[in-house]
Amino acid sequence: MTGDRTAPGCVGDVPYGGVTLLGSPGGGRYPSASSLLIRGTGSTVLVDPSTEVHRRGGVSGAVDLVAVSHAHEDHVAGLHLFPDVPVLAHPAEVGAIRSPEALLAGFGLGREEAAVFREELRDTFHLAGHQHVGTVEDGDVLDLGGRTVTVLHLPGHTAGHCGFLVEPDGFLFLADIDLTSFGPYYGDLSSSLEDFEASLARLREVEARWYGTAHHVGVLEGRPAFHAALDRFAAVIRRRDGRLLELLRQPRTLADVVARRLVYRPHVRSPLVDAVERRTALLHLERLERLGLVVATEGGYLAV
Repeated sequence: MTGDRTAPGCVGDVPYGGVTLLGSPGGGRYPSASSLLIRGTGSTVLVDPSTEVHRRGGVSGAVDLVAVSHAHEDHVAGLHLFPDVPVLAHPAEVGAIRSPEALLAGFGLGREEAAVFREELRDTFHLAGHQHVGTVEDGDVLDLGGRTVTVLHLPGHTAGHCGFLVEPDGFLFLADIDLTSFGPYYGDLSSSLEDFEASLARLREVEARWYGTAHHVGVLEGRPAFHAALDRFAAVIRRRDGRLLELLRQPRTLADVVARRLVYRPHVRSPLVDAVERRTALLHLERLERLGLVVATEGGYLAV
């Protein structure tokens, strides 16, 4: 069978072998995200304690370890409930897990936008920092007793973004390679368009039975369904290139491009919007310049 066992709006917890997806209202719609409980015979790992974990006041049973795919606010909003539990993350994410100010700095916000988002980090996401943070690298294996979790470094979304492959269940958690129609997000200062595309290519070669995302899509079963979703997701990058080249039929400044939005719809309001649009536009412009498709002129960028 293939398909999505956790449709948007699902609030129940769904087991996949020894992995349990913690359902949330809206199916992991931001500001929530999907969290996972992974139980072995020796220990239990909680992956990405989200706003849903905060809403519940924790999880059922003891948690021996928290694994964080990356340090975005929606993936660590419940971390304050586990002050004495060790946390593992990629080295590039450790600073932002330890310090909300380091997390905030990674967005490249202006002073006013940073002040607004700082309040959201405190009031919506309950961030206070966590000091017991160790590191994992690509290929590291966590042995839970009868069940293992292998770390896959999948950068691009952030520099240290990781997925987790759980065996023998064959469950691959993709985190924010979330396969949504919104498309890939690479709007942080540490984000990389090239790294994101390399991570998407790598994932095509990973064998799994279930492919779980942090937002909306839920869990897909089988490689054909996953590859089809991965193709749709990657196509958004090409559409952004095409949209940008269309805009640049006449010279436009970076501010002009940001105002016309490659990522967010016009009605979306958030302190993050301009910073994300600016970073995304710059990454595309730099690549199109390297390819000889765009040049910088006195009047702005121009397609050639």
